Amino acid sequence: MSYSHYPLWPFHMISSSSLFPRMPSTPKDLGKKNLLVKGSRYVEGKPAMDATVASIFIYPIKSCRGISVSQALLTPLGFRWDRQWLVVNSKGRAYTQRVQPKLALVVVELPMEAFSEDWEPSASSYLVIKGPGMSQLKVPLSKPGQVADGVSVWEWCGSALDEGDEAAKWFSDYLGRPSRLVRFNTASETRPVDPLYASGHRIMFSDGYPFLLISQGSLDALNGHLKEPIPINRFRPNIFVDGCKPFSEDLWTEIKINNFTFLGVKLCSRCKVPSINQDTGIAGPEPSETLKQFRSGKVIGLTQKQQEMTYFGQNLVLKDSLAGVKVKVIKVGDPVYVTKMVSSASEAAV
Repeated sequence: MSYSHYPLWPFHMISSSSLFPRMPSTPKDLGKKNLLVKGSRYVEGKPAMDATVASIFIYPIKSCRGISVSQALLTPLGFRWDRQWLVVNSKGRAYTQRVQPKLALVVVELPMEAFSEDWEPSASSYLVIKGPGMSQLKVPLSKPGQVADGVSVWEWCGSALDEGDEAAKWFSDYLGRPSRLVRFNTASETRPVDPLYASGHRIMFSDGYPFLLISQGSLDALNGHLKEPIPINRFRPNIFVDGCKPFSEDLWTEIKINNFTFLGVKLCSRCKVPSINQDTGIAGPEPSETLKQFRSGKVIGLTQKQQEMTYFGQNLVLKDSLAGVKVKVIKVGDPVYVTKMVSSASEAAV
């Protein structure tokens, strides 16, 4: 039995009088950049539940379809299995949906027990890959012996573990051009997060940060402006929360989930990927055009440099050390506690 790709989610159109959370007047003695908040009242260091984890998503192969899971294991690099694999071209450069939107149709499955604590793959454990018009590909989860040098994704370049010729042929046939499937080599490689935002943190093949959080309220607000509502899979978050106002996550600089502390370090600027229908692999003008109208840097009050970008979601890093921690999971249904926040989106890091 395997976890498979996430289904379409039901969405509700809303008529929102305000697209941004309205903050209560802040007492002068608490008029700081980072505020402690409880409900609609500021209090000293006493967090209360502000949202709930509604869904958790993991994307084993960068730019391929995600997996909806009931719980996920935390590691210093993000969720276990998330963006651990990458499809590269003949020069070792990463393929993403930006240039290969067909990757959206590649379904990835892992064994159910892969998301349990203390589980390690055996010789009979596989990453299962499926695509339209393609036979099923089974990639052993045991560590491959081949190494590929000169693998690059964005600013990073290094070596990776090569998953072999069968996987290379599968992706080459599917994409119609020379390709290989590689796995991040945690034993020899380090890929740091931008030190301007989160010094000392690391990732595998994610774009820039270990976790992306988005709220249902924000998605509902966006869908209220679209002729055709879109599902959350367009934005590829790791943590999808519910129970907060639209774009509350813009303000969150520190939250707790299951006693783990996450830092909100940078609003997520959006590229063209949300415009790609994840069920067809076909791009359209939305939601990019609508995001420009009410989620641009100019609209939310950012400085001149970031005014033309659009923002949707909050990038997170894990503040806590996992050394000596026995239970390292977060689960669907976990409460989210906001312990520090800024008073407006214009103060958020971008």
